[in-house]
Amino acid sequence: MNKKVVGYIIFFAALTIGFLFAVFAGTDKWKAKSPVISFVKPFVFINQDSKPFTEKNMAGKVCAVNFFFTTCKGVCPIMNNNLNKVYSDFENEKDFMIVSHTCDPETDSAAQLKHYADSMKVDTRKWVFLTGRKDSLYLAARNSYLIDDPNNNVGNINDQFLHSQFVALVDRFGNVRGQVYDALKPEDLKLMETNIRALLKETTPPETTSNGTSFAN
Repeated sequence: MNKKVVGYIIFFAALTIGFLFAVFAGTDKWKAKSPVISFVKPFVFINQDSKPFTEKNMAGKVCAVNFFFTTCKGVCPIMNNNLNKVYSDFENEKDFMIVSHTCDPETDSAAQLKHYADSMKVDTRKWVFLTGRKDSLYLAARNSYLIDDPNNNVGNINDQFLHSQFVALVDRFGNVRGQVYDALKPEDLKLMETNIRALLKETTPPETTSNGTSFAN
């Protein structure tokens, strides 16, 4: 192959790379996408106002989802205080919501959750607190949000207790995206906020690849 041909190849390769960079640089197409790791299965829980709350109430919104209990003296207060900053950063974003489930429904009635929400001084239209049947709550944590190992569903539910500082992100279409985030780690919270902003910009559901993995458009 002579030098002239090699020169043409290099020229057109550089031209192609430059074109792709000009088209996609700085856009969502250029960025790495958050994979779909799960999806939200249908559920019916009760919110802090004793009203039913289902997966349909999350549709069209980007949601940060966690599990806690109001009498916790360990990681839960730290986790929710950290999430309070996330709440504040997105308080004026109409399409963002935090959804917190109790791990201890025997203690955390709707009235108890209402008292807790009031103590947090948050708008419960933007930060919802849920209770319900213990087995249904734990199933959601493990099978929908992957906040706990699904294998822990075996055994008597009365002998189980879920205690986790992890948070899941759900896109507008009910897909759990990216990873679970450790709410005790500043770097995880920073990454979560970055990904919340990216998910808020998405207007179409993820596409599924031939191997079954889903990615955003």
